[in-house]
Amino acid sequence: MRKPLVAAALTTLLVGATALPAVAVSDQAPVPDKRTAAARPAAGAAATAKAEVKAKAVTFAGTVALSNCSGSVVRVPSSQPTDRALVMSNGHCLETGFPAPGQVIVDRPSSRSFTLLNASGGNAGTVRASKVAYGTMTDTDVSLYELTSTYRDIESRYGIKALELDAAHPQAGRAITVASGYWKRMYKCNVDGFVYRLKEGRWTWKDSVRYTSACQTIGGTSGSPVIDDATGKVVAVNNTGNEDGQRCTDNNPCEVDENGNVTVRQGINYGQQTYTIVPCVGPGNKIDLNRPGCTLPKP
Repeated sequence: MRKPLVAAALTTLLVGATALPAVAVSDQAPVPDKRTAAARPAAGAAATAKAEVKAKAVTFAGTVALSNCSGSVVRVPSSQPTDRALVMSNGHCLETGFPAPGQVIVDRPSSRSFTLLNASGGNAGTVRASKVAYGTMTDTDVSLYELTSTYRDIESRYGIKALELDAAHPQAGRAITVASGYWKRMYKCNVDGFVYRLKEGRWTWKDSVRYTSACQTIGGTSGSPVIDDATGKVVAVNNTGNEDGQRCTDNNPCEVDENGNVTVRQGINYGQQTYTIVPCVGPGNKIDLNRPGCTLPKP
């Protein structure tokens, strides 16, 4: 996983950020609190598809900056305007540190604050958590904070709508954007494929998303939403990459297939799928791990 940022690491990260194939809001990295000619219009279905892609253009609206990571305000298809909103990030971005293998956190009080970004990456305001609704680094690497604000509150006050979690498994080859609220930087690439098991240090994740090499995410991008460019929906949460070519060590995850064969891909980065979250969100936007179809790890 990407190490949560600390002051001592900033110089290295800032130097590394200058050469990244990413789209930045500005050349100035944020100071943390503590990764042709125009074509003729197409006809028929092709024109409709192009219009749909344009309508779902990815922006920073709904992303957030944590003190050490990135995240986003998210909803599931059944979420209601009057529900308390959820912020999604990584389990390894929790303010209390990394959950141990097998550890699952539910309904733990938290007053953590998040900087909410608008479409251009500007500071729209601050939202605050009431609790960690869910957090783990087992099978996946995710944290879900319940906010004190409802989706309606956030839209009314800041003009920001939540990003929707796709209820379907992502597809290989799709164009994606990793939108980092921490760095106010976007990384654009494609889904390269899926990893049966991704092992890093003491942790193992299932069916991880592997990016093509253009997404050179760095520390601080942990927890960023991975957005399908065509639908505008969130299909994964960014969490790690192999930095040094080492085998299955911290910051150097390795891929393990169904037969136990290990592959190391230096410089390649990964996210954890989020469609598995959708069945676990019940009425009132509450996490219910006993709902039919919910496969998230339980305490």
